[in-house]
Amino acid sequence: MIDIHCHPLPEVDDGAKSFEIAVEMLKMAAEDGITHVVATPHCNFRYAFDLGQNKKATAELQKAIGDTPQILLGCDMHLSYDNIRRLTQDRAPFTINGTHYVLVEFAEHFIPEQMDNVFYEIQVAGLTPILTHPERNAVCRRKIQHLYNWVTRGCLVQVTAQSYTGGFGSEALRAVEQLLDLNLIQIVASDAHDTRHRPPLLSPAYEKMASERGKQLAELLFTKNPEAVIQGKPLPPGPLPISPDAKGKKRKWWSVFKR
Repeated sequence: MIDIHCHPLPEVDDGAKSFEIAVEMLKMAAEDGITHVVATPHCNFRYAFDLGQNKKATAELQKAIGDTPQILLGCDMHLSYDNIRRLTQDRAPFTINGTHYVLVEFAEHFIPEQMDNVFYEIQVAGLTPILTHPERNAVCRRKIQHLYNWVTRGCLVQVTAQSYTGGFGSEALRAVEQLLDLNLIQIVASDAHDTRHRPPLLSPAYEKMASERGKQLAELLFTKNPEAVIQGKPLPPGPLPISPDAKGKKRKWWSVFKR
């Protein structure tokens, strides 16, 4: 499995609080079967994003843990006006492993009305936005049609593994189930911040998905799609999005798989 959203770099944001905790997080990820971890420090009003510091921390952690998991760099970018300008003018510091994919996040309780234009601007700059954990955003949960519109226009959706296993409460779990029913999830990641409350584990969610929705979908969301992202390649064929307006037609995800 490949984890494209994680916060193991020590003392750069609200993730790992020390180098020792960072090492423990990465060893836990390796034991869970995760081969690659993308370290994605926040870039928002609370935390400055320092690429040089992040590269140094990554090299030190890789030396401490050995070859597995391989640590790559990205950014958990808050969609503010200033950040959008920074991203479209110089994408190199912020994308996942130097590719055209970039993690973006909304404020917890607010989505600007002009978001369609924002995503269009990001895509015109040659980037593919990956919207992080919309199942944990109250506005996104109420406005699933927005997610459908963005996905059909080329954006991707990443949900948190713990949301699918109930760790973020019943509302987040229901939202993940609804998004799965509508084929609006392309990637599952840990968004890990520590070893206890938000650990870097994917296997519990993978096993649940393989059991309930089939191993083919689990492999796609936990391995194949994330692998394409870190390599900067197009995603492999997957289930086509279903509009929330079409809910009730009882279409199974495998019946609308791309060919």
